[in-house]
Amino acid sequence: MARVLVVGESWFVHSVHQKGFDSFFTSAYEEGGGAFLAALRERGHDVTYVPSHQIDGRLPTDVEGYAPYDVVVISDVGANSFQLANQTFTASIPTPDKTELIRAHVEQGAGVLMVGGYLTFSGIDAKARWGRTPLQAALPVYVLDRDDRVELPGGVAPAVVAAHPVVDGLDTTWPALLGLNEVVAKDDAQVLATCAGHPLLVVGTYGAGRSAAFTSDIAPHWAPPEFLEWSGYTDLFDRLITWLAAS
Repeated sequence: MARVLVVGESWFVHSVHQKGFDSFFTSAYEEGGGAFLAALRERGHDVTYVPSHQIDGRLPTDVEGYAPYDVVVISDVGANSFQLANQTFTASIPTPDKTELIRAHVEQGAGVLMVGGYLTFSGIDAKARWGRTPLQAALPVYVLDRDDRVELPGGVAPAVVAAHPVVDGLDTTWPALLGLNEVVAKDDAQVLATCAGHPLLVVGTYGAGRSAAFTSDIAPHWAPPEFLEWSGYTDLFDRLITWLAAS
């Protein structure tokens, strides 16, 4: 069993309803990581979930604060949420760079997993900007300095391309995905699965710790229901978290 900190996978939606001359607004809060969180908890992992809008108030502000967590998972939330604390952005008060704290935590022996989406790796319009943070050093892939989305609206099935405890015994092809983030695997990393010719699952080491990149989504829209309901979904992410925690 691993102690896992999962960060991200939440958003607010503000909609404009235009009905002839008149318009009105509605707002909603949504979370997308339910299947992923349930899969980890089903296998006995101790999971703490921090939604995107709570990063500033709930994430530790020193390396020691991450000690309770064997693995940190970052999913579909940009680096600005980790680097621009309210005090810094609104009052120009220096605050710790949380991306550096997570990097140091991995260097000391923890694991980190970055999951793809419109606001991880580089992301839509390059707004996620993880490649310009200290955490880039700990990731097993290089983040591109441009919009890195690869949209696959027709669906493409991933394929396992290497032997590894994380993927051994799983199906060699998985249910189709609808997109991913384009990355470049580092020379000392291992690509375990690809999709449309791009790295999908990459693992590596950093300092005394381990790191992984899953460049597609763990939730819609890139991960359609068939992928979330796939019998190997829980096995895949349980094994990945277990491997990351065994530094």
